[in-house]
Amino acid sequence: MISRLAAGATVALLVTTLAACSEDQPAGSPPAPTTTATADPEFDVRDEAAAAVMALVPSSATSLTVTDLERIRLQLGVPDLTGRSPAADRADFWARAGRTAPLLTDGQLRPADARLARDYGFTQDDVRWEARFDGPDGPGWVLSFRLGVDMTAVERAVRDRVGPLAGAEVRAADRLVVVGATDDATQSWAADPAVAALAGSPADATYVERGCVEPPAGVDAGDLDELEVWSVALQGQLATARLGELRSDAFDRMRLGETWPGNRPAFSDGFRRGVADPSSGRVGYQVVDPVVAAALVRTRTMPFAACAD
Repeated sequence: MISRLAAGATVALLVTTLAACSEDQPAGSPPAPTTTATADPEFDVRDEAAAAVMALVPSSATSLTVTDLERIRLQLGVPDLTGRSPAADRADFWARAGRTAPLLTDGQLRPADARLARDYGFTQDDVRWEARFDGPDGPGWVLSFRLGVDMTAVERAVRDRVGPLAGAEVRAADRLVVVGATDDATQSWAADPAVAALAGSPADATYVERGCVEPPAGVDAGDLDELEVWSVALQGQLATARLGELRSDAFDRMRLGETWPGNRPAFSDGFRRGVADPSSGRVGYQVVDPVVAAALVRTRTMPFAACAD
């Protein structure tokens, strides 16, 4: 149970965070963009997970899910956990992560961990972050490996078609294993400023979608403006949704969560105490349960992303 004091502090942080996105500017000038795509985008391993993967997601994709496992290990007090750690320690991490962390992806390599550890010397616990995307051209995924992993061993596992690695491609220079990722960043999400601007802040998990969420029957979305792309980032007790700059409907979208119908878990079981900033197009919430919040994101129970009537 979050105390009133803690809840109040969380709301204050939400307000401060959103306010920081729209510093005072000269009258009549538009808000400064938070992120812009470069003329020649490229993958950079130093970027935050969701920002880094943008250069690998094909432009035709419609959704992206990212889990920063390195950040989650740090928050759970095991930043040095690797595939060579004792099996009991690794199992304990995943058990605790399943109970407390906003896992939007559940570990691409975990089904083959035992064989990978025995025959190749690496496991899911050597993955820094993982991402999955989908769209009309089919699904794909990306794994980013930590420094110290022998990428020749990863290449052998891919050649041997071990579990989910069957059919994958190793990009050893960038310490990546990919399926369906583009090798031309100018044809990726990173080349689209509207999409690239919605990801990149530090987060345990991030979801980005090109499109909107069809509201259930009975929900009045008549006062909403059109929404073409949106994201939500989960970090600790905070969730930040980005809808694009200058959203006059930001408050209306934020309030939809108060009456959004549906089965349990309801939106309010994962997110509460919303705040909004129309100038930056951001909506913030207190995360009351990270596991429930992640489940709601995975099922797209995101009222703020409703399609306009």
